[in-house]
Amino acid sequence: MAISSRLLSLVLLSLLASSAIGEKTKGVTYDGRSMIVNGERELLFSGSIHYPRMPPEMWPDIIRKAKEGGLNLIQTYVFWNIHEPVQGQFNFEGNYDLVKFIKTIGEQGLYVTLRIGPYIEAEWNQGGFPYWLREVPNITFRSYNEPFIHHMKKYSEMVIDLMKKEKLFAPQGGPIIMAQIENEYNNVQLAYRDNGKKYVDWAANMATGLYNGVPWIMCKQKDAPAQVINTCNGRHCADTFTGPNGPNKPSLWTENWTAQYRTFGDPPSQRAAEDIAFSVARFFAKNGTLTNYYMYYGGTNYGRTSSSFVTTRYYDEAPLDEFGLYREPKWSHLRDLHRALRLSRRALLWGTPSVQKINQDLEITVYEKAGTDCAAFLTNNHTTLPATIKFRGKEYYLPEKSVSILPDCKTVVYNTQTIVSQHNSRNFLPSEKAKNLKWEMYQEKVPTISDLSLKNREPLELYSLTKDTSDYAWYSTSINFERHDLPMRPDILPVLQIASMGHALSAFVNGEFVGFGHGNNIEKSFVFQKPVILKPGTNTISILAETVGFPNSGAYMEKRFAGPRGVTVQGLMAGTLDITQNNWGHEVGVFGEKEQLFTEEGAKKVKWTPVNGPTKGAVTWYKTYFDAPEGNNPVALKMDKMQKGMMWVNGNSLGRYWSSFLSPLGQPTQFEYHIPRAFLKPTNNLLVIFEETGGHPETIEVQTVNRDTICSIITEYHPPHVKSWERSGTNFVAVVEDLKSGAHLTCPDNKIIEKVEFASYGNPDGACGNLYNGNCTSINSLKVVEQHCLGKNTCTIPIEREVYDEPSKDPCPNIFKTLAVQMKCGNKN
Repeated sequence: MAISSRLLSLVLLSLLASSAIGEKTKGVTYDGRSMIVNGERELLFSGSIHYPRMPPEMWPDIIRKAKEGGLNLIQTYVFWNIHEPVQGQFNFEGNYDLVKFIKTIGEQGLYVTLRIGPYIEAEWNQGGFPYWLREVPNITFRSYNEPFIHHMKKYSEMVIDLMKKEKLFAPQGGPIIMAQIENEYNNVQLAYRDNGKKYVDWAANMATGLYNGVPWIMCKQKDAPAQVINTCNGRHCADTFTGPNGPNKPSLWTENWTAQYRTFGDPPSQRAAEDIAFSVARFFAKNGTLTNYYMYYGGTNYGRTSSSFVTTRYYDEAPLDEFGLYREPKWSHLRDLHRALRLSRRALLWGTPSVQKINQDLEITVYEKAGTDCAAFLTNNHTTLPATIKFRGKEYYLPEKSVSILPDCKTVVYNTQTIVSQHNSRNFLPSEKAKNLKWEMYQEKVPTISDLSLKNREPLELYSLTKDTSDYAWYSTSINFERHDLPMRPDILPVLQIASMGHALSAFVNGEFVGFGHGNNIEKSFVFQKPVILKPGTNTISILAETVGFPNSGAYMEKRFAGPRGVTVQGLMAGTLDITQNNWGHEVGVFGEKEQLFTEEGAKKVKWTPVNGPTKGAVTWYKTYFDAPEGNNPVALKMDKMQKGMMWVNGNSLGRYWSSFLSPLGQPTQFEYHIPRAFLKPTNNLLVIFEETGGHPETIEVQTVNRDTICSIITEYHPPHVKSWERSGTNFVAVVEDLKSGAHLTCPDNKIIEKVEFASYGNPDGACGNLYNGNCTSINSLKVVEQHCLGKNTCTIPIEREVYDEPSKDPCPNIFKTLAVQMKCGNKN
């Protein structure tokens, strides 16, 4: 059948249009307003989740919880040192399976930002650089240095090619919509002078040359080249970010710190949900369209992966805690914020902004599009005083340091300072199935110089000695003394002094433990001094030198050093004896580590003896067996009475513990350690501990972890829950008949409320897990709460005075009322 030329032209035009639409819907672009993904402008709510900081079995659940929290984007680093631990030998298996992790994210309908670094910082060993890179001749990290840029490009190309091969970039139909090259380079750029600027330009050209199908970003890079987007890191980017360095680049926030990582010796890290929400609302009010929570789930630094002095637990204060449990109200208050911003989406992405500054603290920001879409942000920047603001003929109350979001320029659906969502408290409970542990022990032999094959005139530098294969290295020397060399008085002992560049050491004289010394994250160097007993004849001094991770930040990382650098014996009859150049033997690692005593096969290689009563032996291995704890709750190991060392379960490293390093509060920075359920068998799980300085294994406890204590703290002036409204096209409508404030509580994991532990309607105070009455409370508080909640998975408690008291019997009619409740959740059976 013949086809007319006009019809043929229409068919061709239609095919071309279809092709253009197809291309448009498979690309990622941007302008000065936002990222444009598959042809659509996007508000992006992102969270950092790192695949090696949890076993693969946890990935789907963590990603699901992030999506439930309102995220549509996951950000991850790519960790060079785990993928290429030996030059040219690659590992992308197990919890290093980057491809599987990205596909898991994509399967749940979320996007990915891939931060390939290759320098990542991340409180990760050597900032992600593999050790072998340090030994490349004439290399200078993160500089326009030929050896470095050669290896950086080779690695970057390998990662990009892998992503392209697996079709993981958005133009290929995958979830990756952005990629990052380098990381916070402005912090060190000046140290490299001209080679710093040349390096930045080279890195941008290299990255975009390898792949230009998605935008590239550089965080904290004010002078980012034109082809990449400069982004902000920090706590308050609405106020600290000077903005994109080009008119066609959007305002992006790549790291909104949800707390702060901890190093051993630090007190707990805190950042309130209200402060995070305030910072995000202000950023979106100021033309921001992407925020990323660093971290959203921190996880665990298993093995020896953390950088210098960083704890094994990572960002436990994130919206999802180390065990993958919801940290409330942080998780849900941010979830509600994301909903409020999405209700304002059309105005934010297509509206024209205007700002009315009322005074130095109060401002109104409006986004409006031709009278059809309107959203407003009412801001009170004062940190201590609430205020009332008049907007379009109506007065609005603003708590101190808060932003109210009005998606229709009329209705307050969310205030950053006013938490409507529930709170919770974390509980650690001893396991019934994993108690009464029976411990056995094996003591390491303290070597002498004759036992150690690697000899050198003076102690070798520790980083280059261990080559990041172990935290430990033995150093030993011997000295001969005559009787007249030693102090004659019984009340005077010689003093062993060891000047160390870090990080820690245990000292032994004639095989006996004499003491332990260490630095800290701020000052890694230290001087060890202990009185020692020496004898006439040959004396052996042995040192177990220890690293606690390699450094991860700063300029010239390849030129950092650690280990003993000067050894003297003071108080001898002839004065001080310098034995630094006395000839030393060296050996990397400890015997039990090399023989893998933490595995079933390795444990059979030595004779273990029962632990009867308390023991404090240094360099001692302990082992026991336990059954998997009851239920499905996460599992932890309580290590508060141990000192310092490492832990393994069924051959899997749980990381470093250091309970003896107390914070200024007099408590260990960390003493509970996560055992993933994926590491456990139903019965006979092998638990092995290597204790460096002496502890009490009989006090170690296997625990289960829950957040079954749930609370609500809500006032009369709280707005209704943000779920009370929705968008239907251009219409903004209520989805509930009665728009009233109330306490909304839900037990996790389909559990039910089995007990009301606290209830007060009046002026209570405190935090979840520690609520207490004020000087006024309704005597009916407990009764009302129990009527609404007992035996239910979810309940809503009204905040209405007449529900609690008759007007004539109100004990405090002239105050704003607060309802505070605390409940215990349990299984239905």
